[in-house]
Amino acid sequence: MPKPIILCGEARGEAEDRINSCFVGPSGVELLRLLGESSLITLTPFDRDYIHGYYSTQEPCNLEAVWGLHPEVFRTNVFQLHPPGNDLEYVCGPKAEGIPGYPPLLKSKYVRREFEPQLDRLRDEIMGIDPNIIICLGNSALWALAGRVGVSKLRGTTLLSSHTVSGFKLLPTFHPAAILRQWENRPTVVADLMKAARESEFPEIRRPYREIWIEPTLDDIHRYTRDYIHGCDLLSVDIETSGSRITCIGFAPSSRSAIVIPFDDERSTNGSYWPTPAAEAECWRLVRSILGNGSIRKLFQNGAYDIAFLWRSVGIKVIGAAEDTMLLSHAQQPEGLKGLGYLGSIFSDEGAWKHMRKKHETIKRDD
Repeated sequence: MPKPIILCGEARGEAEDRINSCFVGPSGVELLRLLGESSLITLTPFDRDYIHGYYSTQEPCNLEAVWGLHPEVFRTNVFQLHPPGNDLEYVCGPKAEGIPGYPPLLKSKYVRREFEPQLDRLRDEIMGIDPNIIICLGNSALWALAGRVGVSKLRGTTLLSSHTVSGFKLLPTFHPAAILRQWENRPTVVADLMKAARESEFPEIRRPYREIWIEPTLDDIHRYTRDYIHGCDLLSVDIETSGSRITCIGFAPSSRSAIVIPFDDERSTNGSYWPTPAAEAECWRLVRSILGNGSIRKLFQNGAYDIAFLWRSVGIKVIGAAEDTMLLSHAQQPEGLKGLGYLGSIFSDEGAWKHMRKKHETIKRDD
């Protein structure tokens, strides 16, 4: 039998506290629906009748019997207690009273040391189950297991636990109670749980293989263009900008190969990557020959921005623009976000790369 998936939430609500269990109130009903729609569990006729009955009558619910049909998931919370008013400030205090090594859970508010046994209990549960994946439902679970907050920025991506217990694969997403308040995020959670179902088959984090040429010479660009770009079916193109300048441009003829061509380099005395104006001019000639080649179909993310910027900044007219991931995604799922970081979290197994960089802001708007 496969290992159970751990669903880790925040704290008990009123219904959970009364029944002494997790996700047995209204958010539990919604979680059950989300798990079924994502195929992370298979809903039984009893499940469906219960869900339909609850949403038809809004009567108080007790999901304990329903959850008993699904040993493939293990439900827990960071705090197995009911904070008064569902306010997590109840467990928080100033930094001097906080658990060592953990960041603030709320703004400038740290979980007090007296609640550290809650983390010890959570660690023992995880170690006893040894899951392939833990789904962090909301900020509290992300805080407890990754030492981070900001679930909206990290949701949908896999990372390893580093706090409370180390080395377990995590996938954060929104808490079902948050979905009941912000229904527009529901399709995103379904997509995240679909990814979690795939990731639950193995314990390690698997990233796609990439061969990326960086800091190329002119000879490298000639060779890459000849060997990889010419004759490709579809060429992905992306630019990074600063002010009115293009700082670099990337070309990817496949999902496994790419080249990044820089123009700015803060390590050099004049700020240019290229040693001479003649070398930079030759580089732009090569870029122009690629973008102006109509036989090479091109793919952009928010191409209206990139194509217009290339023309305004360096006078390059793009020929052969064929696809745009932002527009395609919006046509497929209008309620979803359109930014590249969001699309990467949904459609790829990459990490949250948009939040790994420390500097070099761009004025590009793609979300």
